[in-house]
Amino acid sequence: MTTKTFSAIGIAFCFVVIGLGAWTRLADAGLGCPDWPGCYGFVTFPTTMEEIAIAENLYPDSPVEIDKIIPEVVHRYFAASLGLLAITLLVISFRENKLKAESSILLFVIICQGIFGYLTVSLKLHPLIVTTHLFGAMITTSLFLLIFMKSLNISNQYLTLIKNKPVIIIGFILIILQLFLGAWTSTNYAARACLDLPYCQGQLVPKTNFSEGFNLFQTIGPNYLYGQMSNEARVAIHLTHRIGAIIVFFYSIFLIFRLWSAQTKNILILFATILSTQIFLGVNNVLSSLPLWNAVAHNIVGVMLFLTFVVMTYLSFRGSNEHK
Repeated sequence: MTTKTFSAIGIAFCFVVIGLGAWTRLADAGLGCPDWPGCYGFVTFPTTMEEIAIAENLYPDSPVEIDKIIPEVVHRYFAASLGLLAITLLVISFRENKLKAESSILLFVIICQGIFGYLTVSLKLHPLIVTTHLFGAMITTSLFLLIFMKSLNISNQYLTLIKNKPVIIIGFILIILQLFLGAWTSTNYAARACLDLPYCQGQLVPKTNFSEGFNLFQTIGPNYLYGQMSNEARVAIHLTHRIGAIIVFFYSIFLIFRLWSAQTKNILILFATILSTQIFLGVNNVLSSLPLWNAVAHNIVGVMLFLTFVVMTYLSFRGSNEHK
């Protein structure tokens, strides 16, 4: 196989891993296994009554819950397979003598992801660690995407993107900030803080605690499953995420009109479709009390928005370099 084929497989595989990670987190199964990389000391996980007894003797504070173990173990195996995929891609890149640096960086990032996977468990779902782990997954996917795009040898000149590079970069920064807010909302269990629209807990301006809500460096030690923050702090996080969504929406509308041309039409139609889907999923998260399938889809579509900006940014910089 070629780097192009393998990087395309990597992109698809990343979405599977991200979806499984979101499912694991949103099903409150992030600590389904209290150890890493094993599960209760087993290579897979305890299944028989004897094995469960051994597991609970080893970890008396973590009773075995099979319905939480399975999502965690499945996610781990798929994430490990992604590492093997990256190693194979690196070997292919050296064999083809191209994209070696990009493939090496990709493997390094995945190794770091493994470290953060360990820290996620050992630090008991510390919000900053989990949020960083989520961003690592997006960086991993974007690296696979960049390798794929570079292997295509795109020759078209996207002049509209080149001329509007600063506007695209601002949009990219806004998306990154909004994705951080979404991740911070999830890792601090603030998604259910407001389950009505346009109000929050029946109030237009509810009580909030922003200093607590955006304390990134929370104490290491507590078990952060289900969160440690007060209701006011979670409301502050949730409302900030909502406001961020409104800002991103209006800027995206401006961006679409600003970048519209014959060359960019297909990209922008795709972007508008993804954005509309994300807005629907976000609203439905609130109105339907965060159904699991909807919340997982909201995570995946958020990554798709991020990748759309990766594509536009790449094309704007690549075109600029060719014009020099």
